[in-house]
Formats: sequence, structure tokens, C-alpha cells
Amino acid sequence: MPLLGPLAALGASFCWSFTSTFFTLAGRRVGSMVVNRTRLVLAVIFLIFTHWVMLGTPFPWHAPPERWFWLGLSGVLGLVIGDAMLFQSFIWLGPRLSMLIMSLVPVISTLFAWVLLGERLSAWQITAILITVGGGASVILDQKGNNAAIVEGKAYLIGVLFGLGGAMGQATGLIAAKKGLAGDFSALSGTLIRMFVAMIVLWAVTILMRRGQETLRKLKEDRKAFKYLLAGAFFGPFLGVYLSLVAVQATQVGIVSTLMSLPPVFLLPISHFVFGERIGLRAVIGTLVAITGVAMLLLM
Repeated sequence: MPLLGPLAALGASFCWSFTSTFFTLAGRRVGSMVVNRTRLVLAVIFLIFTHWVMLGTPFPWHAPPERWFWLGLSGVLGLVIGDAMLFQSFIWLGPRLSMLIMSLVPVISTLFAWVLLGERLSAWQITAILITVGGGASVILDQKGNNAAIVEGKAYLIGVLFGLGGAMGQATGLIAAKKGLAGDFSALSGTLIRMFVAMIVLWAVTILMRRGQETLRKLKEDRKAFKYLLAGAFFGPFLGVYLSLVAVQATQVGIVSTLMSLPPVFLLPISHFVFGERIGLRAVIGTLVAITGVAMLLLM
């Protein structure tokens, strides 16, 4: 099915639009670090149950060491290091500039896939990627509110470097996932391995920092935040990440990362109706440009 990869990538992007909303609501109540730690645990629980129902075993113990290495590396690069650097960039730069830097992920992914995997894109595909990225960047630049950087000088430069580090983590995570899923290995098994390794690494760091009890206490005290986390974990680390690996396995990394960079576009109506944000003309134009790029990718 030629459209399986692009459609799965769009599905992942759509899911992440919802998950970012739920995680924002939860983060305002218990903090971003509690959200970051808890989402992986909940996702692993969802994935183990689904793996058991669909594949007859709760865990892919049969996977060879090479797949464990690449998929585990993908989880550490993308879900642990990449996300941690992105969250820190949010603090130093604010969400608008951080997400603007993250819009470079498709470009970085395309270059890495070309050098490391030998993937080639046509001129039409490269043009469509640039159009889509440009449209998404325009939407991000239109966002209003407390998005300005709160520091200057060296700290601002460090924030930019952390944002670039987050983008690199996401891009290299996709490359490692592509290698781990080579052949006909189950994308569901790959998602579970990726998420499980990321969870172990992140919680090992949490325990070393003696933050485990604090995390559990905040979740116990705020049941509403936990409900938001359940919904966010279902749409994001569970369903969204699974669809992203289906997409990576089915088509080129550059196209997948481009289509998965569209949450800012999908978030426009959510931001307007849930958070009461105004949508400017630039965002509307950027959305139309991004949709044009997506159409070009789907019709190639």
C-alpha cells in the first residue's frame, strides 16, 4: 500500500496534536518533568496489553540483540535525550522559538537518511518538504502570548543549542528506528522495545536524582492531572509513536518526519477553542501552504 507510510505519519501528527493538549493541561497541574516520566510508564502498559492481544505475547523477547540495540538507541536518542533537551529549550527560549528550531527536524532527517541510509528523494519530494516545513514555520511564528525568550546572552545561545540538540535527537532517533525495523519486524514490537528502553533509562536517572517519590506523590494528590496523563499517553507515546514507526518502516525518513512535523497546524483549532488563542492571518496562510506541501507528498 503506497500511501500507508504517509497516512500513518499524518495519523501520528494528528495524535500528537491531542497529546500535546492533554500534556499541557497535566503539566500546568503537576509540572513538565512529572509528565515526562509518567507518560512513558503509561505508554509501556498500553503497549504490553496491545502486544499481548494482537501478537499473543506480552513482550517481544524473541527480538534479536541487533534490533534491541537500534530500537533502544532510538528510544534513548528521541524520547530521553531529544525530549529532555527540547523541554529545557522551552524554559530558556519559550515554546515559539523552540518549536521553530524543531521545525528543522525534517531537513536534518532527510540529510541523515541520505548519508546514513542511502535514501534518495526526487526534486518534487524535496520541494514538497520545503513547502510543508515553511508553512509550519509560518504557523509557529504567528503564535502570540508569552513565547519570547526570557534570557539573553550566553543563556540564550545555550537555549538555541539545546533546541538544536532536541531536533538532532528526534532526527537520529528516526534513523535508528528505521534500522531497527528493517525487514518485516513488527512495528508494534519495535514501539514497545523503543518505549521500554527509554522508560528504564529515564527512571534510572529519576531514581538517581531521588525524584521518584516526589513524582508519585504529585500524581496521587492530583487525580485530574492523572486523567489528562492517561489520555495524553494513549494518543502520544502509545498510538502516535506506534503510527510513527509504521510510517518509518513503510516510506522514506524525510517524508515521514515532514508529515509528523504538522502538530502546530493541527493545533490551531484546538488552541482557539480550548485555550482561547487568536488565530492570525499568517497562521491561516501558513496552514494553507503546509496543506499544499502535504498534498504534493501524497500525490507524488
